[in-house]
Amino acid sequence: MTATLDPTAFTYEPETPSSSPRDALVPASSGGASAAATAGAFAVRTLKQFARTPQLIFVGGAISTMFLLIFRYVFGGAIGTGPVSYADFLIPGLAAGGAFFSGTGAAVGVAEDMEKGLYDRLRSLPVPRSAILLGRSMADTVLVAWSLVVTVAVGFLTGFRFHGSAGDAALAVVLCVVYGAAFTWPFIYLGLIAGNAQAANGMSFMAFPLVFVSSAYVPVESMPGWLQSVAEHQPVTMMINTVRALSLGDDASTGSMAILPHSAAWYGVRSLIWCAAIVAVFAPLATRRFARR
Repeated sequence: MTATLDPTAFTYEPETPSSSPRDALVPASSGGASAAATAGAFAVRTLKQFARTPQLIFVGGAISTMFLLIFRYVFGGAIGTGPVSYADFLIPGLAAGGAFFSGTGAAVGVAEDMEKGLYDRLRSLPVPRSAILLGRSMADTVLVAWSLVVTVAVGFLTGFRFHGSAGDAALAVVLCVVYGAAFTWPFIYLGLIAGNAQAANGMSFMAFPLVFVSSAYVPVESMPGWLQSVAEHQPVTMMINTVRALSLGDDASTGSMAILPHSAAWYGVRSLIWCAAIVAVFAPLATRRFARR
């Protein structure tokens, strides 16, 4: 007897497609994730990346410490700061200007994410483009805050003392974090246009003259006349002088340690205007660049 094969015994039933990673990332109840949720999720992702790469955290603190010790003990003896000790002059400058040193990591990190295709995948999701970059800025601001903690701690070990009130100290710390958050945007933009991490690292160092041509390490009055006007009216000097005035207290402009011609409020208003201008210029530039690529 020969067996016959019944063709009706074999039928094709299409499988129900499983949810894709895209579906897992975007809430099904909405057309896309909110800006706050997207920014928070990407900030957490970047912070986890930092945690898995502890060298980033170590380097941020090590660079701040290296500059502090070099200027405190190598150049400090040759720099005159009037009635203020050089430690009290230097540490506020390093704290306020430290965003630049942390910002180089932001440029390199963004360029690396671009090279790995991460942003290409994120652009395929229905999420706000600017929120992704905001999340990166938030994560890099945490690194700025870490460098600030290291700078102040090492500063106290090398002789720095805060002469203002507790409120002044808290305000100075908050302002340093605000300055750092604002300066993450130019470096994010540099990372987007650099093309690769090596180019981003080199391009980010082009911003360092802003720190050195400021009141961070030496009094502006010690510079040549033509350079003084540049140093006095650039954003980093305004930010540093705000923190320095808060650190020295009321004596910074009128008392026994008067080295600043204006009060902390005078410098603070102008530094916040600079922060708003920096974000207003570079956040849209970075967002457009991100969307275009």
